[in-house]
Amino acid sequence: MWRLPALLPRLQVAGQVASPLPATGRGRPQPDRPGRASLERQGEAGRAPQTRGIQATREYLLSALGQAAKISPQVERSLKTAAPGGYELDAAGAHEFLQEQALALEQASFGVMLPAWWTRKGTKLKLTARAVVESPKFQGGGRLSLEEIVKFDWEVALGDERLSLAELEMLARLKSPLVRVRGQWVELSAEEIQAALDFWKRGASGRARVRGLVQMALGANAATPGGIAFAGVAATGWVGDLLAQLEVGTGFAETPVPDSFAGTLRPYQVRGYSWLSFLRRWGLGACLADDMGLGKTPQTLALIQQDWETNGRRPTLVVCPMSVVGNWQKEAARFTPGLSVLVHHGLTRAKGKAFRKAAERSALVLSSYALLHRDFEFLKEVEWSGVVLNEAQNIKNPQTKQTQAARALTSLYRVALTGTPVENNVGDLWSLMEFLNPGLLGTLTQFKRNSFLPIQASGDKEVARRLKRLTGPFILRRLKTDKAIISDLPEKLEMKVFCTLTKEQASLYAAVVRDASEALEETDGIQRKGVVLATLSKLKQVCNHPAQFLGDNSAIPGRSGKLARLPEMLEEVLATGERALVFTQFAEMGAIIRRHLQETFGREVLFLHGAVPKRQRDLMVSRFQSEDGGPHVFLLSLKAGGTGLNLTAANHVFHFDRWWNPAVENQATDRAFRIGQRKDVQVHKFLCVGTLEEKIDEMIRHKQELAERIVGVGEGWLIELSTSALKEIFALQTLNESVIVAVPLATH
Repeated sequence: MWRLPALLPRLQVAGQVASPLPATGRGRPQPDRPGRASLERQGEAGRAPQTRGIQATREYLLSALGQAAKISPQVERSLKTAAPGGYELDAAGAHEFLQEQALALEQASFGVMLPAWWTRKGTKLKLTARAVVESPKFQGGGRLSLEEIVKFDWEVALGDERLSLAELEMLARLKSPLVRVRGQWVELSAEEIQAALDFWKRGASGRARVRGLVQMALGANAATPGGIAFAGVAATGWVGDLLAQLEVGTGFAETPVPDSFAGTLRPYQVRGYSWLSFLRRWGLGACLADDMGLGKTPQTLALIQQDWETNGRRPTLVVCPMSVVGNWQKEAARFTPGLSVLVHHGLTRAKGKAFRKAAERSALVLSSYALLHRDFEFLKEVEWSGVVLNEAQNIKNPQTKQTQAARALTSLYRVALTGTPVENNVGDLWSLMEFLNPGLLGTLTQFKRNSFLPIQASGDKEVARRLKRLTGPFILRRLKTDKAIISDLPEKLEMKVFCTLTKEQASLYAAVVRDASEALEETDGIQRKGVVLATLSKLKQVCNHPAQFLGDNSAIPGRSGKLARLPEMLEEVLATGERALVFTQFAEMGAIIRRHLQETFGREVLFLHGAVPKRQRDLMVSRFQSEDGGPHVFLLSLKAGGTGLNLTAANHVFHFDRWWNPAVENQATDRAFRIGQRKDVQVHKFLCVGTLEEKIDEMIRHKQELAERIVGVGEGWLIELSTSALKEIFALQTLNESVIVAVPLATH
């Protein structure tokens, strides 16, 4: 039974009024006396004057209690007695007072003193359930496997105290929201207790594969009895060791690099290789998400070398963009010269049984994303030891055929290499994880409901924290700018180069905007998206050069502010004997730039784009990297040359036109800003003043966090802007004077 103590204060013998008990509210709990609470009227008007007698004090208190009676029926009933001194409650009544009346009394300016177990943060214990696993013992050095089926039992606990079946049955009989368990009063749900009891009686044990228990321990697929809060997995033996190593992320031992590996890994690379080896040993997929230039390729080659020597000499498939197949060939020849390499590419590539035989004789098979789906029928017939996806952002869309083909390949382990594991939005993570560890994040529908929408739409930090905990053990991310990782990388200085439009460009720009404004008012849905994309492309082309927009093979000099500035800056680069990369996202603009630069300087300019054959690409890279007087300017289309290449001979990077995604631009810059670079890298980003280029750049600068989370490849994020916002972005500002300036941004 519960008792509310007398509200009238005790009086001293001399007739003086004792000070009332101090009001604590919820912030200052009283000693742990279950069921005891006191009320006291607060405020200036509620203070009984010390000079008045006992009668005045009684009248005042009864008056205050009369006000409390309007909130609490029990107080009202207690006042009908001759000498009101409190009232008694059962557990249900006490729970009602604590849950409802206490708050109402506080809001009415009464001080409410509640027991410590109710008010103290963290003391409201709830039922939890955890899976308890007894790891099987292996005799004679048996091989540990995530596919091992183990027995586990559910254990129901209250805080740290495990509850027995008898205690659960007792709690169920009480049918009370407030119960005293092992000397402590707690609030419990009768429904939870009954659900746990029913589950226990049906048999609270089961069997599962270790892989499923790993997912459960990390927070996935935890179907607890009756929906009781999940408290994790407790395991002993090798299962317990595995879970501890995954949770901490640093508990795995350093793996010796194979003696046959021809190279020296940096300390952080040894750590990355050891991490890959640890997850490979358990058949868990790993995403090595090191910053571009930190050496993901040699770390992976060390893993492939080790796997080849210790796991039955089965081939590993590496899928990458065609532009970096040659880079993989050279890196393999440098670091793992003992491994036989098969390049699966070209019209004369082996197919069917011939391919299978050739693959089985090789340690490393290199192919491209374009062939992953096209040649899937015989790629799937090979018993791959591992499948490695380089530039794994290529599978961020789970619906594409190449993504589905990648997921359908069978292998003992899987690795994803990417500097941008979340390139577009958090939805990219599902596709990546579904390739690496199928089922970890549930179905796509479940992921959208449970993670994507709460994070992207509502910014739910708790959901983001849970998602990070679930995926964290399988993603290793290190940054070049972290001096604890690498201390000898030069600095990177970014600069914006503001250029003005010529009169011809301004006239064409205004015409495009006028046509687009009319079209936006008259279209909606998919047609509107088409208008937006077409307008963005046209305005970019106008900002680049009228000849690109008109497509008429007309004269080049004197018609573009950007193309006037580029040779001026390159002249300074060439005068000092340095080399430069120039990126554009348009192949046709690349041809214009190349022609103009070669005519201006009278020297060769290399141009790599999607149509350049592999052999010629490799020759271009080799010539540019050569110290024997190779070409000093390398022009690249962003898609063909923005990833995978090692071009450290250059220490200047020019972005002639902008790809409005910081991650994609950084990937291109990292062709030069990477291990092996000995000079500070200067990055020059061209913008036309007063145009959409300047305005969108400003949006990204002010909303960098949003850009990194939401801005996708290309201009997809701009499509969703309102018509008025688009018109404002497209509008051409009138310039009072022509200016061409370079503004330093930041040093990294």
